[in-house]
Amino acid sequence: MSERWRNRIGWLAVLSSTAIAGLWAFWGGIENFHEGWYHAPLWRNIGMMFGQYLMPALLFIGMSATALRLPRVGGLLHVAAAVFVAWFFRGATVVVVYGFLVTPLLLMAAAYAFGRPRPRRWAYRIAIGVPLLVMIASAAEPAWRVAHRVDDGLRGERRITQNGIDLLWAPAGPGWPDDGVSWHEARRRCAHLSLDGTRLEDTARHYWRLPGIDEAVRSMQRAGYNSGGRWQANDNTVRYERTPDKETPLWNPRGKVIYWWTANEVDSANAWIIVYDGKIWPRPKRAYWGYLGFRAVRSPDSTVAAR
Repeated sequence: MSERWRNRIGWLAVLSSTAIAGLWAFWGGIENFHEGWYHAPLWRNIGMMFGQYLMPALLFIGMSATALRLPRVGGLLHVAAAVFVAWFFRGATVVVVYGFLVTPLLLMAAAYAFGRPRPRRWAYRIAIGVPLLVMIASAAEPAWRVAHRVDDGLRGERRITQNGIDLLWAPAGPGWPDDGVSWHEARRRCAHLSLDGTRLEDTARHYWRLPGIDEAVRSMQRAGYNSGGRWQANDNTVRYERTPDKETPLWNPRGKVIYWWTANEVDSANAWIIVYDGKIWPRPKRAYWGYLGFRAVRSPDSTVAAR
């Protein structure tokens, strides 16, 4: 193989690695501050950031740097990555796993093993520098926003009387858990929640309930002020004067839950959820992901909610 073709193949490998690492860097930089960075100790947040959200990008950067220095070793690392991906996603669709994950890794392994990008110093700069720049750029705004979140430290019952809403929101506990539950379980807990919101009764009391979409949207906050939200029921869209955030008095900035169930059903199998930034999405009622919880509400002028 001529040096010209080895150079072209080498640069194809570098650009492919840079694109994949850049995509993972973009995702990791955003998701780290969207669903992560909620621990009180700083070291746990940093550990989660590098050990979970940025790890795929860092692995690709590391494999690229290794392949540029030791082409055959770098090729073998890509083969090993392909084998791991095939095993890890063994239950997924074959076309997706092998067509979009395994095959590109094997092609990159061959390209790195036989290719020789020149000048090599620019290959290093692009394969390492571009994903790192993407990582920093994508994380800058979310990091600033998270660092300036309002957290008064109060996790008790809260009353929201803004934007046409007057509701009591349950205190931390069974009516406002820091773990995920299904829509049906959330409704059951609301029905059995005691009047003070601190325990579940043996029989249904119906003091509390799930908030409706409009109630949740109108209650959302940002920087200590109501976000001025409105839900358009005719097309299931939301509008805000300012984008909400994961802040008190509604959300727990130190909790992992970033989605809440609402009382509104899409159909018999799905219900609407609300994200801390105000978006609404349909999700299966049976879903019980760790980040999907709820917060019960009740009317402040009544001890029994409508059944």
